Amino acid sequence: MSFRLQPAAPARPNRCQLFGPGSRTALFEKMASSAADVINLDLEDSVAPTDKDQARANVIAAISDVDWGTKTLSVRINGLDTPWWYRDVVDLLEQADERLDQIMIPKVGCAGDIYAVDALVTAIEAAKGRSKKIDFEVIIESAAGIAHVEEIAAASPRLVAMSLGAADFAASMGMQTTGIGGTQENYYMIRDGQKHWSDPWHWAHTAIVAACRTHGVLPVDGPFGDFSDDEGFRAQARRSATLGMVGKWAIHPKQIALANEVFTPSDEAVAEAREILAAMEQAKANGEGATVYKGRLVDIASIKQAEVIVHQSEMIAG
Repeated sequence: MSFRLQPAAPARPNRCQLFGPGSRTALFEKMASSAADVINLDLEDSVAPTDKDQARANVIAAISDVDWGTKTLSVRINGLDTPWWYRDVVDLLEQADERLDQIMIPKVGCAGDIYAVDALVTAIEAAKGRSKKIDFEVIIESAAGIAHVEEIAAASPRLVAMSLGAADFAASMGMQTTGIGGTQENYYMIRDGQKHWSDPWHWAHTAIVAACRTHGVLPVDGPFGDFSDDEGFRAQARRSATLGMVGKWAIHPKQIALANEVFTPSDEAVAEAREILAAMEQAKANGEGATVYKGRLVDIASIKQAEVIVHQSEMIAG
């Protein structure tokens, strides 16, 4: 372990982030009553340019008017390359009440992008006397974003989560695909005359997880575009969870249960983790640094792995 210990990520449930357009007010109550851990009210891609002002007003009203329960409430602002983002930030922090938890910043390409939003948010909070500090989540959606992913993860103490936006990322990288997440038809290998499909997002996910874990940020998997493909969603979510991501976006309500299913440790996994911890406690009492559990070696590293599963289960249950 390095002398400089990596900080812990925020202890909050983040299995599913449900998105809904700020222009569709009829969805807000349904989103609030859903089983998603995080609600993302969107002012960006899902809102037409002519609807931006009205969507912003809708979201500001809904922050206080809708009962969001204990969910993390987030608003995705417009990109910093647009004329709308500054008004999103100013109006949200000057007009919305303090139920708002988080601002999601899309298409972040460098640490300077975070600095710009942070400076504006900090000034408004001071001017308005807001007691609750706004958190940030960022979306990596470009070649620049993934190239600068570690400096982005370290850019602000407000930053609590980071996601991969597959569609814009693919376009920025010049990838020959129109799919949003999941395996891609032409990304395969031949072995023994059979096609085997790999995950084209794997390396980007790994880079995001490493940057996030280094700086105490939650790594989150982004959208899966084909909401008719439950098994495809589950497969990608399981790959992401295995890599260390804590949750996934839902762009359709039916994806909420799938995300919660994958990112909630199973009873069997939790029971095994507790048994490993108990076995290591017994080994410690015997003066041993390792032991055998179900025919395999477990040691101090195994304790850390088991503690991740138990902690996640207890956090969700709480």
